Amino acid sequence: MADVDVALAGRSYRVKVGPGLLERVHADAHSFIEPYGKRAVPVVADANAKRLHGERLQASFRSAGHSIDWYEVAPGESSKSWDELVRLTDWLLDRGVTRSDHVFALGGGVVGDLVGFACAILKRGCGFVQLPTTLLAQVDSSVGGKTAINAPAGKNLIGAFHQPSLVLADTTCLATLPQREMRAGLAEVFKYGILGDADFLARVDSESSAILACDDATLESVIAHCVGMKARVVAEDERETKDARALLNLGHTFGHALEAETGFSDRLLHGEAVALGMVLAARYSARRELISLADAERVADALARAGLPTEISALGLDCDGSTLAHHMRNDKKAEASTVPFILLRAIGEAFVARDVELADVAAFMDEQLQAH
Repeated sequence: MADVDVALAGRSYRVKVGPGLLERVHADAHSFIEPYGKRAVPVVADANAKRLHGERLQASFRSAGHSIDWYEVAPGESSKSWDELVRLTDWLLDRGVTRSDHVFALGGGVVGDLVGFACAILKRGCGFVQLPTTLLAQVDSSVGGKTAINAPAGKNLIGAFHQPSLVLADTTCLATLPQREMRAGLAEVFKYGILGDADFLARVDSESSAILACDDATLESVIAHCVGMKARVVAEDERETKDARALLNLGHTFGHALEAETGFSDRLLHGEAVALGMVLAARYSARRELISLADAERVADALARAGLPTEISALGLDCDGSTLAHHMRNDKKAEASTVPFILLRAIGEAFVARDVELADVAAFMDEQLQAH
């Protein structure tokens, strides 16, 4: 088992990665469960995650004399909404959750984001524990304290920074994921290499088959590496007031625009959008002569070898580049009249560019929509 500290002043927490952690929740999260006494512990779960892993978690709690009060969330981005947030906070209030209590989140990034935001605002803040069950959540969204819901104007526009008290990433959960979901998570693994570690990118490229096959040793090592990279960034720049944490958004400004245009639906999973966004960021970097076109295509080729989408023309979008650029204008990272983009000076060397003209991005996107 790997153990990573997220070092924040007065609020540090641990991220544990490895097989069989759901069977150990009662022990690893003892200090957050024990205060409930005879009260049932609130667990908010993605409906699929509950069906697949609920009994394992229930058995762990039962072994320590505790029961679970379940709240089910429908799978998919549509659950990151005002309506679901209201239902969840009312449910937690009806159960008398206090500021000193901890709510458990079982599922992927949608559940983690929803529960984290609900806990950020409930009675001005209560605790929560992340039990991520998808690769994307284990390597990225469960760590770092970004919580949010979506709005008609865009993705993750309403939220708060609220760190979990503990993250337990059980790698055995990943064996139940459809390959499409695993590949979507793998996009975020590639991201860490593309933005800041070229050697890690080469490793992920060579080990992608083992990752997708859910080899426990490979998963534990790779996930821990990603979490370690993110933990260092979060410790340096928790609230993204400097450029350090912004680099973790590589691919996301382009990707979120594609998600918005596809209606935040299963037509394009978040990780797939990030994969496309990273290819676009690399090609746009080449357009600006920051990297060679050959290096940009190296990024695309690595993602394609893992079965990830690399051409937006394949989406069959009924829009032009200006429409996609307009979605980017509504991105939560927009600053006054500009939108910062994460671009590449080299593979493994990302930076924040604040001089990008959206009109040029629109023209670039028109080219990409018609390419290949």
